[in-house]
Amino acid sequence: MIEVFTHGFIVGISLIVAIGSQNAYILKLGLLKQHIFKAVLFCIITDVLLISSGVLGLGYFIKGNQLLINCIAIFGIIFLCFYSFLSFKSALKNESLKIDNEVKTNPVKKVFAMLFMFTFLNPHVYLDTVLLIGGIGANVEDSLKIFFILGTSTASAVWFLSLGYFSRLLIPLFKKPITWKILDILIALLMLYIAYSLTELVKL
Repeated sequence: MIEVFTHGFIVGISLIVAIGSQNAYILKLGLLKQHIFKAVLFCIITDVLLISSGVLGLGYFIKGNQLLINCIAIFGIIFLCFYSFLSFKSALKNESLKIDNEVKTNPVKKVFAMLFMFTFLNPHVYLDTVLLIGGIGANVEDSLKIFFILGTSTASAVWFLSLGYFSRLLIPLFKKPITWKILDILIALLMLYIAYSLTELVKL
């Protein structure tokens, strides 16, 4: 039981920690101190749902449905390119490069909308949680699958809570406008790279 839990934790942390579009957005919310707990909770819950569905067999359905993969990939490419454009645009605006009480807080609905798109329009999320983690968990004995899911879910919680709340330790560095500009540019480039990598999933 403990061995399966630990295995799930190690598998989860090794895949979830990879910096992606969702993680980059959580990092930015953490630096701005905006809706951190709600955003982190959203990411943890969606991870648990996706991992659980993968472990319980959904991964095999998605893997064999190329039309569904194509649709998700194309929507993901369009969204990531658009967000990359917004990040480049943000890097040029000095008024958005402050971390204090005067900064305009994004409405929680907008934050959830962004997280929803980063999560469900990004095929890499399905590859990591449903297919990879789910595929590994699917081979675990049925009576122990719950402990594998608990292990991966714990890894998700540890990672997102750390990313959301420990990022504030970097705030003194990000009080400098040039640091925010660099972060926005790096996020924009990351989005373009992920979008480009998604083209490999599209098969017509």
